[in-house]
Amino acid sequence: MGVNVEKVLDRAAGTLLGTACGDALGVPYEFGSAPYDPRQGPEPIGGGLGDYAPGEWSDDTQMAMCIARVAASGVSIDSPEGLDAIASGFLEWMAGDPADVGNQTRALLTPMLADQEWTEGAVAGIAARMTQRARALHESTGHTAGNGALMRTAPVALAFLDDRERTAKAARRIAELTHTDALAGDSCVLWCEAIRTTVLTGELVGPEAGLDLLPAPRCEAWAALADGSWRDGGPAALRGNGFTVTALYAALHAVEQAAEQAIEQVDDRDREHAGASEDTFRAGITTAVAIGGDTDTVAAIAGALLGARVGVAGVPAAWRRVVHGWPGMDAEDLTRMAGKILRA
Repeated sequence: MGVNVEKVLDRAAGTLLGTACGDALGVPYEFGSAPYDPRQGPEPIGGGLGDYAPGEWSDDTQMAMCIARVAASGVSIDSPEGLDAIASGFLEWMAGDPADVGNQTRALLTPMLADQEWTEGAVAGIAARMTQRARALHESTGHTAGNGALMRTAPVALAFLDDRERTAKAARRIAELTHTDALAGDSCVLWCEAIRTTVLTGELVGPEAGLDLLPAPRCEAWAALADGSWRDGGPAALRGNGFTVTALYAALHAVEQAAEQAIEQVDDRDREHAGASEDTFRAGITTAVAIGGDTDTVAAIAGALLGARVGVAGVPAAWRRVVHGWPGMDAEDLTRMAGKILRA
């Protein structure tokens, strides 16, 4: 069966829109920065830790845009030039004094700016220097498995849709620009494979499909993903989602809950079409935010995979109308950017 290019484009656009809308929906409630009413569900009211405008996305999508812009430009994101452009984009973003930045990312990028390692535009060799600094940070702290690489990884999944091995290598390489811990790279590999396959097939695929893309010794670290035991603790066990592994499980819980609700709401004749609706996306984001903790990040991660399943029309129109953020983009811009990535 051939690939329906139009539908693939729609699901790719849904991936970026899902990331951005999930992020904006989680912003007001990050670490309890606003009371959350489960009867009403999340709303893109802004505020949060960065005092964002209503509908504005945060650092999750902002950093993802640094990757997406390079992918859309036609420069391979896994090439030395592409990696330098991504790293330079991270520093450009940081130089703009973003409203909210993860602790690990700030600890890495701020000294690079202070030491004048970056000037405006792409700087040759900056990716290697950033990776080296990230490695030194890991050696000094031992704590570089935060969720900051996973939160921004969705565009990587769109860059090489027909090549799962190349996608996996790119996901890990881009994660290592800032997050040296192998678990951070693993989580990006797994989530990118789930998104990539879902975009191509239209069927919701989970991250366990990417376990064979990890080095064999690393699979043991993800035994809970393979056997499903990560579900045993329920949502309460997923609140410590600043850790990349827990963030992945929290996002996966949200996606699974949305898929289950979608199937329950249709009869057997329509099961193959279940899950491609606004209700599905809304249910997933509601679950992600209700978990608590780093709500914008978990909802952004979940939103990427949900968006890959439901496409543009499955992301609630009311949310698409208001979503926006750095670098001066809105929903239409994200849709166009997805098309450019696939064409490139």
